[in-house]
Amino acid sequence: MFPFSFEWIWDMDHVVFMGGLWYALTILGIGMTYCIIKAAIDACRGNDEHHH
Repeated sequence: MFPFSFEWIWDMDHVVFMGGLWYALTILGIGMTYCIIKAAIDACRGNDEHHH
């Protein structure tokens, strides 16, 4: 079932599950966005530091 389905019932189980799902996806999305932006900035600066 999907939330846009007319058979969806917003009981406490669904609210907690969907809230946790969107919280986790938000944290992952923010982390991935930060890493992509940081990698793009570092690539544009041309940092030639080699970390071994």
